Amino acid sequence: MNRFVGCRRLVVRDAMKDLSFPVLLMYPTHVPAEVVSMGPYALEVSLGAPLHGDPSPLVVVSHGSGGTPLTHRTLASHLARSGYLVAMPEHPGDNRNDRSLSETIENLERRPRHIRLTLDALCADAEIAPHLQPDNVAIVGHSMGGYAALAVAGAQPWAGLGQRLPRTRDPRVKALVLMSPATSYFVPNDALQDVRVPILLLAAEHDRITPRWQAQLVLDLVPDPARVTCTIVENAGHFSFLSPFPASMQSPGFLPGMDPPGFDRDAFHRRLERDVLGFLDASLRDLTPDRADRAAPC
Repeated sequence: MNRFVGCRRLVVRDAMKDLSFPVLLMYPTHVPAEVVSMGPYALEVSLGAPLHGDPSPLVVVSHGSGGTPLTHRTLASHLARSGYLVAMPEHPGDNRNDRSLSETIENLERRPRHIRLTLDALCADAEIAPHLQPDNVAIVGHSMGGYAALAVAGAQPWAGLGQRLPRTRDPRVKALVLMSPATSYFVPNDALQDVRVPILLLAAEHDRITPRWQAQLVLDLVPDPARVTCTIVENAGHFSFLSPFPASMQSPGFLPGMDPPGFDRDAFHRRLERDVLGFLDASLRDLTPDRADRAAPC
């Protein structure tokens, strides 16, 4: 039978801060999809369709600062079509519509907690929980989403020298995909000593926002760099990891839609989908006998 992508919106409560935030969930279903408009984007999904299949690993996608979950819609759709449940929270105070907490210490504290709250909410949902493997989770993070992913996997964040932040380690996390991660909050030599999960680390050759040294920091500080698969994406920029934007949004004044000259974002994302799926299958489903847990020069 054909596997389609189901889609629904959830609301997760943060009782500590007395607020709620939306989460977009994509998942496998057998209900035929149709093209649905969400803002400027067109998604081929089946809205509100029932979940289908045996319990599957869960992937949480954490967007970058000032971003939106929909900028990772193509990767999320591909993973859902391949059998994963994919949750995409919109980080309150650090998204496209509200940047009141961007570049603040409070944002550093909130982002990892909201990933953990998203996991808790999905595991407690009577309809969703039977279809997920609650202790088999991967976090995909771009830029500040990469920061949050590392924090949830056991990293110790710092807001500055001598300013240690609360830890938010979640043992349910078994793998990380880091795309141009913001790692400057983990500078002390022991900041990543408890990050022991396999990592797919992707850095952009021409990234001026999170330069290559921030990816190298992961290789330098994790206890077992052999568990990190690192790739430098040639000619890519910081925003090249975002799903291709509609032609109407691709203008020099809109930096997230721009790439270095000659970079083919559409072709790259087809490769990105394959690479991320292969890594997750190896890390969460053990589907490949020769897992690529080998570090490459970053």
